[in-house]
Amino acid sequence: MRIINWGGIISHLFVPDAEGKLADIVLGFEEPSDYLNEHPYFGAIVGRYANRINKGHFIYNGISYQLTINQGSHHLHGGIKGFDKVFWDCTQIDKKNLILRYISPDADQGYPGTLRVQVKYSLSEHNELRIDYKATTDRTTFLNLSQHTYFNLSGIPKETIAQHELTIDADYFTEIDDEMIPTGKLVPVDARMNFKSRRNIGLYLNELKHGYDHNYVLRNKKGLKKVADLFHSTSGRLMEVYTTQPGLQFYTGNFLNGSIIGKGKEAYQKHRGLCLETQHFPDSPNHQEFPSTLLRPGDLYHQTTIYKFSALTPHHPDQSQW
Repeated sequence: MRIINWGGIISHLFVPDAEGKLADIVLGFEEPSDYLNEHPYFGAIVGRYANRINKGHFIYNGISYQLTINQGSHHLHGGIKGFDKVFWDCTQIDKKNLILRYISPDADQGYPGTLRVQVKYSLSEHNELRIDYKATTDRTTFLNLSQHTYFNLSGIPKETIAQHELTIDADYFTEIDDEMIPTGKLVPVDARMNFKSRRNIGLYLNELKHGYDHNYVLRNKKGLKKVADLFHSTSGRLMEVYTTQPGLQFYTGNFLNGSIIGKGKEAYQKHRGLCLETQHFPDSPNHQEFPSTLLRPGDLYHQTTIYKFSALTPHHPDQSQW
């Protein structure tokens, strides 16, 4: 794995296939300087608030807060200068552990409180990429951190993710309006949205207006639990997702349009990568019925996500070869 300190970005992640052949399975750029240009959050830590906040506005304790607006009339992934667009302080503990730290000042992008954030990336002997998020604040604030890597388990960015097979442990998703803002309703998964058992992503992909860009309500299990897996039968690569978070944003790279030239001089087209962003629900500051994202002074924010990799016999994704 390769990390850059701009945005805490995972720029490369090499994973073997069923024959032991390594390939880079994440979208992005070869040169770190290319990440300084506009891009759709390739590999970045997103915050203070991952996903959308309606009109960039919320009221807490009778006080109205206005955040920066950076997607239409809404606030997305922390605003105009979110955590993806800052330099993080990095400490490499050893070859398998890296700690990134950032201090977000009071009123940063409109949020109250000085926030001290630490993100630890670790690689384990069990082929796991573990991400531990920790934060404290000196004023009550809202916080929702996530990781925005685009995966393509084929290792071939010319291929779409339509033939990847996905499982998500969720019976509901948060309903959204035409601007992708939650209505507050939790809707049972229908045929198009149901990934409770493994199936091809492409089955209903073209029936959705843009593709998948939905927050799944994970089944209520305490602690660190498995919530999803992603399988690419040709390579045999399997990625399992574990998290302490209550939600998972499944996004199929709908807004990639060939305008961004990535690794290997490849023009990234629609559906060339997908994100499985563990998170709290979008727009939670405006929905008391959603799990709370409040962080108070004296409290420690701590969330964990693990992406675990293995290689399986093609077409037999139930037994690992190694």
